Amino acid sequence: MKEKFYITSPIYYPSSKLTIGNCYTTIVCDAVARFNKLNGKDVFYMTGTDEHGQKVFEAAQKAGKGVKQHLDEIIIDTKYLWKMLDVEYDKFIRTTDEEHVKAVQKIFNELYKKGFIYKSTYKGLYCMPCEAFWTESQLIDGKCPDCGRDVVEQEEEAYFFKLSEFSDKLLKLYKDNPKFLLPTSRVNEMVNNFIKPGLEDLCVTRTSVKWGIPVEFDPKHTIYVWIDALSNYLTGLGYLSEDDKNFKKYWPADIHMIGKDIVRFHSIIWPAILMALDLPLPKQIFGHGWLMLGGDKLSKSKKLATIECTDPRILVPRYSSDAVRYYLLREIPFGSDGNYSTEAFLNKFNSDLCNNFGNLVSRTFSMLRKYMNSQIPEADFDEDQDLKEYVNDEKQKVFRYMNELDVSKALSSVFNIFSRANAYIEKTEPFRLAKDSAQANRLATVMRNLLECIRIGATLLYPFLPNSSSKVLDALNVEKPYSFEDLDKFYGLKKGQVKPLEILFPRLDVQKELEELAKL
Repeated sequence: MKEKFYITSPIYYPSSKLTIGNCYTTIVCDAVARFNKLNGKDVFYMTGTDEHGQKVFEAAQKAGKGVKQHLDEIIIDTKYLWKMLDVEYDKFIRTTDEEHVKAVQKIFNELYKKGFIYKSTYKGLYCMPCEAFWTESQLIDGKCPDCGRDVVEQEEEAYFFKLSEFSDKLLKLYKDNPKFLLPTSRVNEMVNNFIKPGLEDLCVTRTSVKWGIPVEFDPKHTIYVWIDALSNYLTGLGYLSEDDKNFKKYWPADIHMIGKDIVRFHSIIWPAILMALDLPLPKQIFGHGWLMLGGDKLSKSKKLATIECTDPRILVPRYSSDAVRYYLLREIPFGSDGNYSTEAFLNKFNSDLCNNFGNLVSRTFSMLRKYMNSQIPEADFDEDQDLKEYVNDEKQKVFRYMNELDVSKALSSVFNIFSRANAYIEKTEPFRLAKDSAQANRLATVMRNLLECIRIGATLLYPFLPNSSSKVLDALNVEKPYSFEDLDKFYGLKKGQVKPLEILFPRLDVQKELEELAKL
């Protein structure tokens, strides 16, 4: 029986203006999910949209549409974007789904019956864009510490979740499970900034917000965003529904992948809710960094983003989904922020995708066609052990880095294989060997070794760049579904003729592209 693997990206606020920075979490989860599938696991990957709250209601009013109509149109666009970026999810959950609504009401009722929820009056500072309440001490220069916008003072009747009762349990969780929250800097932040100063009970309903899930036994109250939104990780598996087989099969989650701005909700509020429900906790929460533009978070709300081309709907058709995925996955280091500029994106396209990976494939296929009629040759398996050892070492690094969720370094190791293969061409000079009939066997070995480097590298690359790598593997007659088991031996290609392959990444004139994008 296959090992189960359940990974989630956070559900998004529905918007048709997502930048490539907003797409990062979904893309990195897709890469991790694909990697684990190739590693023989039974994978379930879920993403979706968080569709309740005042800002959704106001956006629909501004558009002059009914809320559901407004949302349905955006969801079509969002799903199209994920398809454009080659994201393959197993479940797309909407918090307006009937099953989710019913399950959230049952969760709220259960917490209330157990005494973890009570009614009182809330007076506090509220950030509507983030849908978060803050204390005076948590504000930065009087503004929301997450998004920097103004907060407003609000007072209303509300139900509260007894979050204050879980401080000791959360501290014990972090101590007993050092990998529960990664990177470890996030743990220090949660402990020192939130738990040790004293957790306050959490406001979990609103009476002033009507677009949401009503409390069953007190319908003037709308269930507030975090019990609603966070519960999607359960309800998307069928928790408390008539068909809960996926919940029984995949829960607890292996990884909740989130942006660092919502770590507090996932590493404090979410575990407390699960503890209150007597449910197993997720195995790991990973709070990744942001893609930064000019020192600011790259988001749809920053006017600075208009200076650069950050729209995936422009970048993908022009440069390919793999180019966008590659930049995101390489440029956000483990747990840290990455930087974006259109010029850096274009230069990375040329240096890594065109000159390294694309060039290796193009010149190898060209030589094979010229010298061997595109036939995969036999090889002297005892030669070039240093090359084989290097490729194997980098392959092992890829697995180690992915186990640590260091996607950037894993991708770097894959490209190290391509770099070494390019250097191998310069060292062995196949064009020179082809001129000497006495070197026919050596030429065959060199060409076979290059093809095997490409096969291994492209298989490892598939989770990250599924489009171009599958084209290469198809040309090499590697059958789907791809599997990492096929990489156990260096020589894994079957005899036959490789198929013609178009240029994967044509070289760009960076200055010309910048000018064209400026017009767009």
